[in-house]
Amino acid sequence: MTATTRKALPLPRFFDARNAERHGYAPDSQRLFAEAAQWRKAQRIAPAASDKRNVHLLLIDVQKDFCFPEGTLYVGGRSGKGAIEDSKRMAEFVYRNLDVLTNITTTLDTHFAFQIFFPSFWVDKDDQPLGPYREIVTEQIERGEVKPNPAVAAWLCGGNYPWLLKQVRHYCAELEKAGKYKLYLWPPHCLLGSDGHALVGVIQEARLFHSFVRGAQSWVEVKGGNALTENYSVMRPEVLTRHDGAPLAQRNTAFLKTLLTADAVLIAGQAASHCVKSSIDDLLEEIVAQDATLARKVYILADCMSAVAVPDGKGGFVADFTTQAEAALARFAAAGMHVVRSTEAIETWPEMRLG
Repeated sequence: MTATTRKALPLPRFFDARNAERHGYAPDSQRLFAEAAQWRKAQRIAPAASDKRNVHLLLIDVQKDFCFPEGTLYVGGRSGKGAIEDSKRMAEFVYRNLDVLTNITTTLDTHFAFQIFFPSFWVDKDDQPLGPYREIVTEQIERGEVKPNPAVAAWLCGGNYPWLLKQVRHYCAELEKAGKYKLYLWPPHCLLGSDGHALVGVIQEARLFHSFVRGAQSWVEVKGGNALTENYSVMRPEVLTRHDGAPLAQRNTAFLKTLLTADAVLIAGQAASHCVKSSIDDLLEEIVAQDATLARKVYILADCMSAVAVPDGKGGFVADFTTQAEAALARFAAAGMHVVRSTEAIETWPEMRLG
């Protein structure tokens, strides 16, 4: 299949781009299943199993808490419309290229009420709760300025509070040694069972339609449930060991293998400054360890992701990670990955072969 022989598919009649702005929108899966049969026939689309090349689209954390202003951790970017516009473009990209996308995997950031990156996990020296959007560093723990909430020790480590103190100090020290992040406290988000945990409606609609049309499973990778480590990346938690040398968590080796055996890996999602960046960092680390030329099979959809930028209500930002996201994209491109746009014809992307 070449640029001169392939035409992008039309958008299906049920798709309404305005639904990317609607927090409460949810697709009718039974209707999608019926529409898929007609669409498959009308567009003459073959099953994914017959694809000569495995093109795998990875959509990272396209969940309501990240993608709507109603969410607890909206990724609006500097424009304020970032994730909403990203979701629209992601959905349109899936429909336009449904015939060449072999697999789609969505990740689900999945959390509980008390985790090390939530304010609920911590108190100050006077046993008062902490607030979000702040860092915790090793020195603060050593000076007693911040400490783990004693209430969590009972269910987390059998009531052994000294063990927990050693563990959180070790955790912060490991983060600082790695140099990627310091421990950052976020508002509670993507809590399992909450509305914010769910995928954005237009993304759920697009991935299900792809599955029904192409006979491919609707793959999901769940991450983030370990109370003692952040898990920005779908490939691995941030820290893998406890202070006593025992394992704390493990790398997602099975999914890494899935991606690296694909012929092309396409990546989009939220947020460009955190979970997307960390996932690509870990994928690149594995690529470098195996074969640096594998980086050329990775395509980053730069117009389908935004950076965390939290407005302060005064025209500025409480936190703005846009610069870090831009630097990461430049670094990935320098390593051989392709930074592309979803609105460009996929067959014109560098080194992209579709048949």
